[in-house]
Amino acid sequence: MSATLEQAVHAALATVIDPELRRPITELGMVESVDITSDGTVRLAVLLTIAGCPLRGTITADSERALSAVPGVAAVEVELKVMNQAQRDALKEQLRGPGGQRGIPFNEPGSLTKVYAVASGKGGVGKSSLTVNLACALAAQGLRVGIVDADVHGFSVPALMGITQAPTRVDDMILPPVAYGVKVISIGMFVTGNQPVAWRGPMLHRALEQFLTDVYFGDLDALFLDLPPGTGDIAISVAQLLPKAQILVVTTPQAAAADVAERAGAIATQTGQSLAGVIENMSYLEMPDGGRMELFGSGGGAVLAERLTATVGADVPLLGQIPLDILLREGGDAGTPIVLGRPETPAAIALNGIAGKLAAKPRGLAGLKLGLQPR
Repeated sequence: MSATLEQAVHAALATVIDPELRRPITELGMVESVDITSDGTVRLAVLLTIAGCPLRGTITADSERALSAVPGVAAVEVELKVMNQAQRDALKEQLRGPGGQRGIPFNEPGSLTKVYAVASGKGGVGKSSLTVNLACALAAQGLRVGIVDADVHGFSVPALMGITQAPTRVDDMILPPVAYGVKVISIGMFVTGNQPVAWRGPMLHRALEQFLTDVYFGDLDALFLDLPPGTGDIAISVAQLLPKAQILVVTTPQAAAADVAERAGAIATQTGQSLAGVIENMSYLEMPDGGRMELFGSGGGAVLAERLTATVGADVPLLGQIPLDILLREGGDAGTPIVLGRPETPAAIALNGIAGKLAAKPRGLAGLKLGLQPR
């Protein structure tokens, strides 16, 4: 068998991406063996992290597709095996660092991940829908994005993303499902049916802590946390566990909603967090004649941004105004975010505009050691 064909086969395997870890299977030690027969048949043995890997079919299909495209390959046979404990330990150490140590990677001095805690003063302002659409918009731009559904009692992100797959557990490491290029974790993935989660503060804190320590997100450009409304246990836990998180405040134009939302943003003065900005949702309804109906009044977002700027002593911009759009609701019900399903709509355009502003924010270098030494 020619060395050229062998090189081409290995190059093709390097393009097969593990759907959960989002890295080539060749880098993760998942390729146990590759045999090429004289008639051009490629026999590939792939090591899965666990026996019940939910995406085994995807790995098989992607491997067959990549190898079948190589000139000279007549047939492909994929055999799926399972890693032993030593191989899993080596994988965890490769992903997490020496010793496979646990911790919150987003707090590490070298982390450049921008963490956004999406907050609101009250429920029903569309916070979860905005979180999902902003995350998907950034992922569509090529960024590596994750979502933590921190609204433990009112989780909704899996449904909005169309996720039905359960996370994969590799010993004490959890691999989050991926949808539209976004890695997602939610308590809704661990309960049966529509079972309620009746937990008090300490359990809520522990759940959020486990999401941040046990779930392997990899190196992200942006991480969104969908917070429950108000300034309760989860908001305080986020400030403790992710002190560098920036708060995104969601409100509607209504004055009463802006008043309540101000409290959700003003918590930054007590926690030492920064405010990324204000988003006004349900700003207006576009009429068939081209006019706009302001169902919930107007100006709430701008007023809130001004108040928070004065409160925290730093500029808090109004990042954008999202119009009411039935397609936004329909996309959430179908598990297809509007920024992907109907990007030409006014709501999707506004959401993409806000995502662009978030993407343009530089990744902080404060405190980062660059390893430079004087000569």
